[in-house]
Amino acid sequence: MLREGQATAIQRADYQAPAWWIETVDLAFDLDPAKTRVLNKMRIRRNPDVPAQALRLDGDELNLARVMVNGGGSSFKMDGNQLVLENLPEGHEPLDLEIFTTCSPIQNTKLMGLYVSEGTFFTQCEAEGFRRITYFLDRPDVMAMYTVTLRASKNDYPVLLSNGNLVDEGDLDDGRHFAKWVDPHKKPCYLFALVAGKLVAREQKIKSRAGRDHLLQVYVRPGDLEKTEHAMNSLMHSVAWDEARFGLSLDLDRFMIVATSDFNMGAMENKGLNIFNTKYVLASQSTATDVDFANVESVVGHEYFHNWTGNRITCRDWFQLSLKEGLTVFRDQEFSMDMAGTPSARAVKRIEDVRVLRTVQFPEDAGPMAHPVRPDSYIEINNFYTVTIYEKGSEVVRMQHNLVGRDGFAEGMKLYFDRHDGSAVTCDDFVQAMADANPASPLTQHLQQFKRWYSQSGTPLVKASGQYDPTARTYTLTLSQSCAATADQPEKLPFVIPVEMGLLGQDGAALPLQLQGEASTSSSHTLVLTQAEQTWVFTNVAQAPVPSLLRGFSAPAVLEYDFSDAELLTQLAHDTDAFNRWEAGQRLALRYALQAIRTQGEVASDVMPAAFISALRDVLRHPTLDAAYKDLVLTLPSESYMAEQLEVVDPQRIHAVRESMRQQLAVALQADWAWAFDAHSDTGAYRPDPVSAGRRSLTGSALLMLCLAARDSSDTLWPGKTYQRFKDAGNMTDRFNALSALVYSGATLAQPALERFHALFRNEPLVIDKWFSLQAGACDCGGNVLPAVKQLLKHPDFSLKNPNRARSLIFSYCSANPGAFHRADAAGYVFWSDRVLELDAINPQVAARLARGLDRWRKLAEPYRTAAREAIARVAAKPDLSNDVREVVTRALGKDLA
Repeated sequence: MLREGQATAIQRADYQAPAWWIETVDLAFDLDPAKTRVLNKMRIRRNPDVPAQALRLDGDELNLARVMVNGGGSSFKMDGNQLVLENLPEGHEPLDLEIFTTCSPIQNTKLMGLYVSEGTFFTQCEAEGFRRITYFLDRPDVMAMYTVTLRASKNDYPVLLSNGNLVDEGDLDDGRHFAKWVDPHKKPCYLFALVAGKLVAREQKIKSRAGRDHLLQVYVRPGDLEKTEHAMNSLMHSVAWDEARFGLSLDLDRFMIVATSDFNMGAMENKGLNIFNTKYVLASQSTATDVDFANVESVVGHEYFHNWTGNRITCRDWFQLSLKEGLTVFRDQEFSMDMAGTPSARAVKRIEDVRVLRTVQFPEDAGPMAHPVRPDSYIEINNFYTVTIYEKGSEVVRMQHNLVGRDGFAEGMKLYFDRHDGSAVTCDDFVQAMADANPASPLTQHLQQFKRWYSQSGTPLVKASGQYDPTARTYTLTLSQSCAATADQPEKLPFVIPVEMGLLGQDGAALPLQLQGEASTSSSHTLVLTQAEQTWVFTNVAQAPVPSLLRGFSAPAVLEYDFSDAELLTQLAHDTDAFNRWEAGQRLALRYALQAIRTQGEVASDVMPAAFISALRDVLRHPTLDAAYKDLVLTLPSESYMAEQLEVVDPQRIHAVRESMRQQLAVALQADWAWAFDAHSDTGAYRPDPVSAGRRSLTGSALLMLCLAARDSSDTLWPGKTYQRFKDAGNMTDRFNALSALVYSGATLAQPALERFHALFRNEPLVIDKWFSLQAGACDCGGNVLPAVKQLLKHPDFSLKNPNRARSLIFSYCSANPGAFHRADAAGYVFWSDRVLELDAINPQVAARLARGLDRWRKLAEPYRTAAREAIARVAAKPDLSNDVREVVTRALGKDLA
């Protein structure tokens, strides 16, 4: 028997509107860690559009004390975890339903529902956590008006927060006090939140463009207030941006952010009371890196933008999750790019986003957990908060943006809100609004076919070929598309694929584009591929061109074109599209890596040819390119990305090849790295802006390369300089870059640096997370990383119950360090299975994320493949496994399950 009952797949096709509506909810909490009392008064009525049936309310780990209807007792029964009321009055008049329950927040290690973290009450209700607070119709299409009264010890919980506006507060007997909150907007229960504890707040009053006054508050534990300035600035920028870009204003008197260190996700967009992982709120130059600062800005923006795209308009059902998440990721990406300012900084952000998509989402689309952006079924909805729903969903929105244009997209958004504000709707409703607002666009022309991006899983392959006719001065470009079968769908139909492209001359200059039969010319053009194969002819092409295809990564597809090395070197040196310029370097590096991986024998020390090394030197020394962009171009494709290009994966071979390539870059460009360090190391007073951050990033890469080069020559100069920079650094970015260079290069000074780092920051949990993560991600030398990780599990600062700490050590080893994890003796897989089972007993949601670490086991070469399968089977064999983990490992094993 499963711990959570027999797992049954929920089907999108089975959706039915609720038989009952909940109009108002009045919640009263008497907060106590061991026994919290919850009085839930609801006004309900039958849905006249649905045949009359019993009221079935969801619950989980609740103690039911009382049920009353219209002020009197009522009969009820329990059906599993559901409270069933069968004999309610007939008709469509509203009924008053009162339910009194208790729960134990201190025992809630799942961190779903109401729980306690370091003496403070928090909630997490998305997707199905509200049922752990009270019996309810726990589904997103039931939207109600909420009034919440919180009562607690004033000494222990001086701050009492919930959604909406504070309408009353005061003292009670016995040292207790209360606060009453009213949310003026109806919402689904997954957006409910409460917080109670000893907290301090940074406050800022603002005035909207509409002239309305608002209070912004960022709540943290005492001692962390000085680290909230950047989060507050990010929130103010988010409010201003959404007004300026989309005309969407803050709709509450106050907007609150609260940070907690015990949180399963990054953050949660509860209406007016966002609850955040501390990782995405707390930032100071001494404790946070540039990446941390950028992530705070992005996540604060993401959650605030949900106020409209997710809260004001929400999902009809959880299959529509990308309706809010894909759209809001697109919005936060646009926000970050607009905040970055310069075209080069925007390109850096775009490349970073695409790297995540290709290294994480593309493998998901090819693995056992493959699912469409709008899934058709699930067993545990928490397993579908995925890169497909978020990042690929964002790319689907971006394609719509590009097909209708920036102004057309704004018009589509306006129509979307005009039609659906205050409603729970579907992905189809969003796309339809975009199309209806732009009737002449390619999106509208191919609307039904475009919707396949929501219904089909998999990553399309676009093959391109070109033919130049010097006599006719024409260039004929043929594009074809296909999509391989996925675990969930054997057959695919053609997608609508926008392919932005340009043509370069042999000298790298942009050639004018003129399609046959058209008079206009341009330097870039978007072709819309809708058929299995299509051909376009360009006229007045003066010379044989180098095609620049899928510019800006205009569609989430794999591009296959038989580029010569010379053509890619031309793009790397001259392409005006920053993404394709970077992509040319990645293609070349990947080409040489795969050649070396497939070659038998010892890995050569000169995997990359001299021409490519020289081209990279030119980029590194380029007088006008931004430092951040240079750093991306000089970064080799990851081991995971290399693995996805192979039919059979030998992780140790891939690791050896990439390490050889990195060492070659370090030695061949040693003088250039020294120049880069000297030219970029002084960034002045600390500012986390893109230019300064880019300089620090390139400096950090230079230090690592110089330490690697020193390893070859046994030189102590650069490791010594790096250790000194580690000690003297005035900000966490420079300090951590120096520490990372020592650790990743295996320098003897790494150990004293690690000890010094821990001593300096032992009271800073987020910094200690970095300390754990760095050691778990270190380059493996003779199998030394796993024993170090096992020892760190025993460290007094490690706690498996804290998701951030578990991710920092266990996930960093199992999911982000393939060279150390995939061991021939299978010890890495045994460690993984032990940790999945251990976590599952505490927090199934986090355990399920770790369980995804062996999704791609079928691609592994022997002996890894058999050992990985045995590890997955060991997890699957546990009889009381959670539904969360069981769904992941069952799908991973597939037909091998028997």
